[in-house]
Amino acid sequence: MHLTAPATRRTGIRDTDGMAVASFVLGLLGLLVLNVFLGPIAIVLAAVALARGTNRRGRAWLGLGLGAADLVVLAAFMQADNTISWSF
Repeated sequence: MHLTAPATRRTGIRDTDGMAVASFVLGLLGLLVLNVFLGPIAIVLAAVALARGTNRRGRAWLGLGLGAADLVVLAAFMQADNTISWSF
């Protein structure tokens, strides 16, 4: 029983590190496409990774910032075009 507890903890940390990286990647992609979906997902993944104590805090913070930037870009283009979406 003692041997399974550290393995479970290590898997949880790896999962949070993956969430931090995924939030960064999705936030970055969201600046170009599907920002209405990818922005909120990046924000949620980053918040969960930070709450669970990821080792990749920088990437999680970048994912959080990029997710917020996705929503700001969407709002700016929606104001400019008077639509609920934007395209190149």
